[in-house]
Amino acid sequence: MISLEQAIEIAFSRVKLLDAENVNFLHSSGRILAEDVFADADVPPFNKSAMDGYACQRADLGQELFVIEIIPAGQLPTKIIGRNQCSKIMTGAQVPEGADTVFMIEHSEEVAPGKVRFTGAISNANICLKGEDLKEGDLVLSTGTPLKPQHIAILASVGCTSPLVYKRPVVGIISTGSELVNPEEKPKPSQIRNSNGPQMYAQATKYGFPVNYYGIVPDDEHLTARIIQKSVDENDVTLLSGGVSVGDFDFVPRIIKELGFEIHFSKINIKPGQHTTFASKGNKYIIGLPGNPVSSFIQFEVFVLPFLWKIMNYTRNEIRLSLTMSHNFNRKKTDREECLPVQITNQNEIRMVDYHGSAHIHAYHQAFGFIKIPAGKTEIKKGEVVYVRPL
Repeated sequence: MISLEQAIEIAFSRVKLLDAENVNFLHSSGRILAEDVFADADVPPFNKSAMDGYACQRADLGQELFVIEIIPAGQLPTKIIGRNQCSKIMTGAQVPEGADTVFMIEHSEEVAPGKVRFTGAISNANICLKGEDLKEGDLVLSTGTPLKPQHIAILASVGCTSPLVYKRPVVGIISTGSELVNPEEKPKPSQIRNSNGPQMYAQATKYGFPVNYYGIVPDDEHLTARIIQKSVDENDVTLLSGGVSVGDFDFVPRIIKELGFEIHFSKINIKPGQHTTFASKGNKYIIGLPGNPVSSFIQFEVFVLPFLWKIMNYTRNEIRLSLTMSHNFNRKKTDREECLPVQITNQNEIRMVDYHGSAHIHAYHQAFGFIKIPAGKTEIKKGEVVYVRPL
């Protein structure tokens, strides 16, 4: 049985990158850049005042200065600063020729109409110099950058209003099992509400992936095959929950093969989520997840999500917080790596959440995140450092 790391490596090796498209930069947050972006001009494009004040020659700070002009932001200066002269200037306005310093209004005193004096201590020039942030032609964002709000500001600053980004993978979600009913229905004896489908839908849309949700498919081989084929036709990645284990009605692996897909693995040495299946056919992918809700939840976070990012040409570094345990913890079965929910105490320590197994999704109600305990490790001692993956 392979490890999670090996499973990810195998899946990544089958990746065929999605095509790229130009999008309006206002709608590009969460997308992955597919080309480098360069500055089309110097930033700032001129010597710019960093504050409201007076622009003058630094050598004249000890003199009384005649105010020869007022320069609002967005208006070009019309006069050159000479000796014992200054222009009143607003934040963001272009510094006039001849001036090499701007002093704050708060450090000025009007000594006569149209005449001011500097009253502060001499400090920096308070001028943002032309090109000090970027020079024309500078690389500002590289291919593979995940765009966040701060990147949108950078795109705007260099006039890149239609960046080239990778398309988002379209995800199809199917819940299998005759025991499932929709959440709005009252379950009959031997039935349970379908939580996996809505859960995976929420996990995918949280990151902006478009989703086609096919609902519940009962344990009927022909119907299951038809819905899986429909999802394959309409989506880049098909996510299945249930039907990938070893029970009498778990015929999904056979259907996957009959549809021409190659199954690369069907088990991972991890808990929860051991019976996770990955299959590919060209640029189409099927990922089968176990039917228990915690299993599908965790496997989406640790396996599906990295894969969805990868086909957009992005390898996302896993965020892990280094914190200490607030109590001793022991586990009996250590044959697999295990993901367990945790909380953070008021003392900034980790406390295990009461957890009853892979069907106990309610254990994640107040969980801050989860920790991974390596196979073979039986005990975590109070004060020991653990690494928490936030949710």
